[in-house]
Amino acid sequence: MRLPAPLLILLAAVLWGLLGILGKNAQAAGVGPLEVAFWRAALAGGLFALHAAVTRAALPRGRDLLVTAAFGVVGVSVFYGAYQLAVRAGGASLASVLLYTAPAFVALLGWGLLRERLGVREGLAVAGTLAGIALISLGGGEGVNVTGAALAWGLTAGFTYSLYYLYGKAYFARYAPTALYAVALPVGALGLLPLVDFSAKTPGAWVSLLAIAVLSTYFAYLAYSAGLRRLPATRASVIASLEPVVAALLAALLFAERLSATALLGAALVIGAALLLSVENRPTASQRAVTGE
Repeated sequence: MRLPAPLLILLAAVLWGLLGILGKNAQAAGVGPLEVAFWRAALAGGLFALHAAVTRAALPRGRDLLVTAAFGVVGVSVFYGAYQLAVRAGGASLASVLLYTAPAFVALLGWGLLRERLGVREGLAVAGTLAGIALISLGGGEGVNVTGAALAWGLTAGFTYSLYYLYGKAYFARYAPTALYAVALPVGALGLLPLVDFSAKTPGAWVSLLAIAVLSTYFAYLAYSAGLRRLPATRASVIASLEPVVAALLAALLFAERLSATALLGAALVIGAALLLSVENRPTASQRAVTGE
């Protein structure tokens, strides 16, 4: 039986909310953050390549191939690596919240590079995001390490995530996204390879790594894209914004990560800013880039 579209989007949000939790589990088992990112890109890239082969999706060629490979370095190598480093430095809940600074970066990039309008709505969202980051920095919390490194890696993840908008705007309508990820993710894995110190892994570590690749990357994308085909992008992005809530709840239950009241207010401002941009009648990170998380 086919699931209703809102449930598919909710499933994707839950699967993405597991990213930090599974990454923290793998790191606790002795796997370095960059190795976690490597296996996510390598294993999920293999699944996307198989998917593209079975469906005979056309792969990018020529200049499009070069651009997609460059995107793989920035949008996969840097993004996946920065996110796992943010999890190590500050915790799963903080990393997930900082990831949702991406829509504010999209608004600024659209204004600076694409000459898109930066109106009152966008200005309020950017200001809300900055205020939220400040409150998170001041508030901290139990089991949450709000350090310079945690903020830097989290914001790097948010910025590189926002680049999915620029790439997606040019290519997602021209190629099947599975075909694009079949190229970008293996390239991203190769970009991470020189930086990885491989370690012996326990069965539990492998379970976490496989879950990140299969559930939180491959199936999360499939669920989101299937739901998006039958649901307006604005409504889908609002449902997907439950991701940091899921991550924070699981982090509190499993790792005793609890943001303070001040930091929770900051997190609400960051997520609220993302929602404010998602209802604008233009593509946002939550609409275009969320499939690349």
